[in-house]
Amino acid sequence: MILEVRNLDLYYGDAQALDDVSLDIAEREIVAIVGANGAGKTSLIRTIGGMCRPARGSIRYKGVDIAGQPSHKVCELGVAQVAEGRQIFPNMTVRENLEMGAVLKRARAGKRGTMEKVFAMLPRLRERADQAAGTLSGGEQQMLAIGRCLMGQPEMVMFDEPSLGLAPTIVQEVFRTIRDLHDAGITVVLVEQNVSASLKMADRAYVLENGRVVLTGTGAELLRDEGVRQAYLGL
Repeated sequence: MILEVRNLDLYYGDAQALDDVSLDIAEREIVAIVGANGAGKTSLIRTIGGMCRPARGSIRYKGVDIAGQPSHKVCELGVAQVAEGRQIFPNMTVRENLEMGAVLKRARAGKRGTMEKVFAMLPRLRERADQAAGTLSGGEQQMLAIGRCLMGQPEMVMFDEPSLGLAPTIVQEVFRTIRDLHDAGITVVLVEQNVSASLKMADRAYVLENGRVVLTGTGAELLRDEGVRQAYLGL
């Protein structure tokens, strides 16, 4: 397993956001994290990424316990996140945003080659390279956020609501890009409001309710689960 989470507890003040969460992610898997708003999905990936410090539990990435480590150290190990809301630098150009993704020590030496790979995978970014990022469409900004993430040469990428606020045709493009990353060998953790689409592309999935894992299985198994269909698919 590339990632092993065991008995993870997280609190915001007195409010418990994660309660005894355990999960495993194998190398080159796509794993979906499913749940209602407030279930703890974002808290989980922020804790894995080093932005939240757990009260209890372990997070082992490639055998190294990263629980409570600062986010920059987690990134240097190869764990990256495409955050909800994209969080680009609007006054900087597309190229400058991408360069910001390569500030990690692991990525500096290969920055030029990595940028060419990003442009090849996301050709619209090459077309917009000298354009201010804040003038891009929502879909283009999402692609920029993904490209900036890839500039850090990650081995595992966590996506937090990548389709949020995007038109359906752009959503399809975002999902195609995620599949392309997976095909290129990157491990993917996917938190996504489009439960049906995420389960269809996931090797395995976990369902969170009130900060606890209540169900796990393959994506196909959870798509067939009556409780999941009623709660998240409206069927």
